[in-house]
Amino acid sequence: MKEAAKVAENALCIKAKCGTVIVKGGEIIGSGYNAPPLDDVKNATCLDEYQVFDKPHFDRTCCMHAEWRAIIDALRNNPNKITGSKLYFSRTDKEKKGEIKKSGQPYCTVCSRLALDIGISHFLLWQEDGIAEYATDEYNKLSYEYHKTIQK
Repeated sequence: MKEAAKVAENALCIKAKCGTVIVKGGEIIGSGYNAPPLDDVKNATCLDEYQVFDKPHFDRTCCMHAEWRAIIDALRNNPNKITGSKLYFSRTDKEKKGEIKKSGQPYCTVCSRLALDIGISHFLLWQEDGIAEYATDEYNKLSYEYHKTIQK
């Protein structure tokens, strides 16, 4: 989780600093942070007229999710190691450099579907009660359950 937090410090998002590392056999095989596509702030649209507010909050960002970038990194550099790997997600406080912020419950169905489809076995989040580990199929299910509860 601390490695994911270090990666989060590279985030270019103006709203949140998120980082992800993908690990297999004790080795980091991919990493990523949230930022506009190509790390180019010219691609940031979160403060302009393109903002779409009827989308779920996790999909309103103009940034690439940290999870997506870590998956892309792992697929580019370690394609034969991704099956059975674990994804560690961390968020850091924008004001207190490097301090890990607790994650909420699983909710990003885009990340959960992508991780499930490529064979990541587990998602790990640092939540209020400590580090929680979810099988990816469970994380995916819980993400959809979360959206059912907020739509009521």
